[in-house]
Amino acid sequence: MSRATTLATGSVGVALAVLGLKALAWWLTGSVALMADALESIVNVAAAVAALLAIRLSAAPPDANHPYGHAKAEYFSAVLEGVLIVVAALLILNEAWGAWQAPRPLALPAMGLAISAVATAINAGWSWQLFRAGRRLRSPALLADARHLLADVVTSAGVVVGVGAVALTGILWLDPLLAALTAVNILFSGWRLMRESVGGLMDEAVEPGLLARIRGLVSSEAAGAIEAHDLRTRHSGSTTFVEFHLVVPGDMRVAEAHEICDRIEAALKAELGSAVITIHVEPEAKAKHQGVLVL
Repeated sequence: MSRATTLATGSVGVALAVLGLKALAWWLTGSVALMADALESIVNVAAAVAALLAIRLSAAPPDANHPYGHAKAEYFSAVLEGVLIVVAALLILNEAWGAWQAPRPLALPAMGLAISAVATAINAGWSWQLFRAGRRLRSPALLADARHLLADVVTSAGVVVGVGAVALTGILWLDPLLAALTAVNILFSGWRLMRESVGGLMDEAVEPGLLARIRGLVSSEAAGAIEAHDLRTRHSGSTTFVEFHLVVPGDMRVAEAHEICDRIEAALKAELGSAVITIHVEPEAKAKHQGVLVL
């Protein structure tokens, strides 16, 4: 079992445990804000299961129908998670409106808040772990799960403080107000997640900082060539695709040009990790005098 699969499996277990704790906190207090927090945890469970399935599918090797592999399956998981977040937010807004019209006092607020705080601490620790592993493994599904959990931690902390204020002050309308604010924050989180995932599905270029490093490596490792142009990049899950045209002197032997390509490819893979490099070699008559100049 891969590291990403192990973490995704762990996310399912953590999400179920946190859901149980938050549901208990809601049941004890009757707080609509804590109910909103529990509803988001239901989304966490569904999203964790979707991420696990996507990671398992994306790990499948290329086949005749998918010669570039299955890495984009992780983006579909992230889009699904964003949709689920939006659905949860709409459900919370509906409950918040009902509670606003008919506010009700809280029962056992101290115990409910303590349980909710424990659940929030668990989510915070697991989110930090997923961020570290997701960046190292370059897994969109793990990073999406980490961002969602981090948003959950922020909203849960606000809910705990707010429900505590309701218990201390007796201002009952604060409870549905907090639920509504939680829903708005969740909506923003879902929109941002879907935006990033759709960017991956649409083959957006790598971020400017990484592109600059790629250009620098091509320039420094292509000694003997003249220039590189038509550089294109994209991400597919944890794999980075890089392709460009490399212009070499017209009288250069094929073996020499191939050696330059091997050197560039090795340097790029050392920088990028999982990468697919495609280099089209051209004679100097094809030079465009733009793009990446060779140092």
